[in-house]
Amino acid sequence: MRGEPSCPKCGGRVRAPGLFADSWQCGVHGTVHPLQPVVPPSVEALAVVVRRARVPVWMPWPLPVGWLFTGVSCAGDDRSGGRATAVACSGPGPLGGPGELLLIAEELGVGLGARYAGIDGPDPGPHMCVNKPPHVKVLAAGRPTPLWHVEGAPEDRAVFAGEARGLWLWAVVWPAESGLLLYDELVLTDLRDAGAEVDLLPCGALSPRLLT
Repeated sequence: MRGEPSCPKCGGRVRAPGLFADSWQCGVHGTVHPLQPVVPPSVEALAVVVRRARVPVWMPWPLPVGWLFTGVSCAGDDRSGGRATAVACSGPGPLGGPGELLLIAEELGVGLGARYAGIDGPDPGPHMCVNKPPHVKVLAAGRPTPLWHVEGAPEDRAVFAGEARGLWLWAVVWPAESGLLLYDELVLTDLRDAGAEVDLLPCGALSPRLLT
């Protein structure tokens, strides 16, 4: 587990603002919003990200039966606030065996969702065929939200993306068959709007997907 910020697009080292640049810099991608170190999942760690976030912090709520919160990551610093968030959940897959879900909200160009999806980024638009009907719909903050299948991702996962609250919403699911979870119109809550019930959120072990 890394203890320093990294590039949200490639995971490489970043340089902090200094004499020659007033923003975080990646040697490959230039100016970026730094991905903060991932810490073990807890209600307290989640609360830190929620307070910092300027984008939604999406969580299936209520969690599907048997599912646990398994981590959160955030791109941004104290000055800019969180410009991308990723929430991990794990539990029994629809077809048996374990399943994992990452929900990413981000501003245009941050690139965190594309990194977890395993595609060329920074945004899903070129990999989506929005001229066709959406493949799935979720209920995000009370609004029906269409998501399209994202082409070009590795075969071990299913990737869907769309727009919610004017920002990118990604759903990345392992294994690919667990993408069936999204066909049940999953209900998503922006934890910035949630109440004290989040204090009862069941936590599991840290998802290794957040560390890839």
